[in-house]
Amino acid sequence: MAVIKNASQEGQLQMPDASNILVTTKWLVDHLDDPNVRVLEIGATETDEDYRSGHAPGAIRFFWKDLCWHESDRRFVTPAEMAHRLGAIGVGPDTTLVIYSDKVQYGTYAFWALTMAGHTNLKLLDGSRTKWVSEGRPLSQVVPVFDSVSYAPPVSDASSCVGREDVLSNLENDNRLMLDVRSPEEYSGERLMPPPGFDHGAERKGRIPGAVHLFYQELLNDDDTFLSPDALREKFGGVGANPEQISEVVSYCRLSHRATLAWVAATHILGWNHIRIYDGSWTEWGSIVGFPVEK
Repeated sequence: MAVIKNASQEGQLQMPDASNILVTTKWLVDHLDDPNVRVLEIGATETDEDYRSGHAPGAIRFFWKDLCWHESDRRFVTPAEMAHRLGAIGVGPDTTLVIYSDKVQYGTYAFWALTMAGHTNLKLLDGSRTKWVSEGRPLSQVVPVFDSVSYAPPVSDASSCVGREDVLSNLENDNRLMLDVRSPEEYSGERLMPPPGFDHGAERKGRIPGAVHLFYQELLNDDDTFLSPDALREKFGGVGANPEQISEVVSYCRLSHRATLAWVAATHILGWNHIRIYDGSWTEWGSIVGFPVEK
């Protein structure tokens, strides 16, 4: 049985491996034939037209829910479920997984979910599909098939995840900062979703009381690559979210996809260990009877 650690059991967040988990498009081109590297394309929608029209050679596509969530329940993939899904595509615990997506935040979300489930040999393609396509990197229409391998469930670590009761009980905690990375329209309470699409996703508009705003796109360049470390430090510092200013940060958005961009930037690019993610985010908070909302 897998052991799941959480923040209360550990007493404090564990210091992350500050090694850079980002790989460039050039790096991936050079490793496409590496048998120890497997590429995953994470789809934002169930339809796979973009993938079938062309993807990084050797990449296997998963709709994000099919990889990151339980088959039927609204909970994250367990180590056993993850080991089964990855083992079926020839991925073992020592296989390096390189993740990208048609929307960059779905790639970082998959990175987060697999990290919690215990697969730590992970890389993110900096710039995701956006940069790969814009640079004219090779695209394939071949859907690869790999022999399955045995993958024993690893030990998971959910210490980076925060639940709604934890958020509620810490609203008056001066040592914690709630970081809202949604669009300005969502943060202000004008919309539930980013414009211009159909507006839905919760019963109420607004934000978690006391939350400060840092639009997730401010952490990225136009080609979906992350800003430089110095620029990221400046962005976080501008809203009081670096570890010299506050001991703990909890990032949230609507479904926690965009929130994972802030977590990746802070934890795996800057090497900080003080940021976690509120999984339920606004979809949950904005629909709970009796929970406070600020506009």
